[in-house]
Amino acid sequence: MEHITSRSNALITRIRKLVAERKHRRREGVMVCEGPKMLGEALRWGAALDTVVWEAGKARAQDIPDGVRQVEVPGDLLAALAPTQTPQGVLFLCQLPERALPEKLEGRRYLVLDGVQDPGNVGTLWRTADAFGADGMILLPGCADPWSPKTLRATMGACFRLPVWEGTLDDLVPKLAQAGLPLYATALREDTVDLREMDLRRCAIAIGSEGRGVSQAVLDASAKTVKIPMAEQCESLNAAIAGAVVLWQMGFGR
Repeated sequence: MEHITSRSNALITRIRKLVAERKHRRREGVMVCEGPKMLGEALRWGAALDTVVWEAGKARAQDIPDGVRQVEVPGDLLAALAPTQTPQGVLFLCQLPERALPEKLEGRRYLVLDGVQDPGNVGTLWRTADAFGADGMILLPGCADPWSPKTLRATMGACFRLPVWEGTLDDLVPKLAQAGLPLYATALREDTVDLREMDLRRCAIAIGSEGRGVSQAVLDASAKTVKIPMAEQCESLNAAIAGAVVLWQMGFGR
């Protein structure tokens, strides 16, 4: 166990950059997670741990794999590093999984995010997609960074279980066609169908950004659009809530 007390230590500087900047996370292929629950999920699902930073005097997990760097720091130093205002006694660095779209989409149900910019919404949708049996989530350009600490925190560990890929619409459309999966979008137009009337057992469904909804490019690529029935006085739902309704229908609807 290493002991670090200096704020100018190379590891401390590295973690600060990884927490703060997307470009550093991508360059190193490393994400920063926090808390014993997230660490437990990472260990349970075989995530590739890089470094674990413990707060001095706090209980530590005993099942950290050999070869993972472990460091102990004072509480005030951990508080300066932690991405939350109330540190949870441990944070850790973990290697990013594969981010590019796979050559073939082997599953049946996918959620596509089109410009969803709020990290909390992206993380919540990730967690919900995992809970309702989606085979993966695909982020088109303009979405929040799935590997930011705020996004990862909102996944509650789903980030270690359900694959998330990033790609362009031009890359995604032929892969969906190859897999025989239609693309649908949550939007209103002449061909809009009530969500309850759709067979969603094999498809990909796009959820649009919080402000403008699904982009025209995604609409143009969609075989149909679907609507979520709601009270007449309501016009729209939060992106994460809309996604949750769609995902439930995909996984457990008729």
